[in-house]
Amino acid sequence: MNFDRIRYSLRGAFFVWINRPKQAMAAYRESFRADPENAETARTLGWLLANDKQWTEAQAWFRRSVEIQPEHADTWFNLGYAYQQGGQLDQALESFHKAVELKPALDRAWYGMGMALAHQGKHREAAEALTRSAELQPLNGHAWHALGMAWHHSNEPDKVKEVILHCLTVEPQTAKRLVHDAQRSDLAEYVADI
Repeated sequence: MNFDRIRYSLRGAFFVWINRPKQAMAAYRESFRADPENAETARTLGWLLANDKQWTEAQAWFRRSVEIQPEHADTWFNLGYAYQQGGQLDQALESFHKAVELKPALDRAWYGMGMALAHQGKHREAAEALTRSAELQPLNGHAWHALGMAWHHSNEPDKVKEVILHCLTVEPQTAKRLVHDAQRSDLAEYVADI
């Protein structure tokens, strides 16, 4: 048992608990020095750095974590998210693909993939990924809105209408926002009372 790793990890957890992220990062770095093969410590450092919007360093720690534990789908998602936030969409897509390969029901990885594809202007592909995300989380208004917009940018007005009609049953505010954002005044009657 590596008591130094445990001691520093507990110290890091305490600093997270009292909202001292810089001290938490320092403690987790010491924990990782004590046990450089601990994927959880690397993952935690990545998470802390991502919360601090230090995307490049967060990416490095998430990469280290997946080097140690390559079958951890959630870390692949986190790596993809850090890449996406850092503007590295190709790397984000690779990471999201790996995440859903390992864990096909990881809805947020499908969502991240859809958003990255949309940012690249690949709206049909984005719609495919966002459809999967929305199927996995049918009450996620963000996924439905993004799906509707992907269909809008793909010039698929019937599919946009389908998304809006679905949203009316589960997320009426999303339906209203989508009618506006997709410039579908022809569907305004559906959301007039919302």
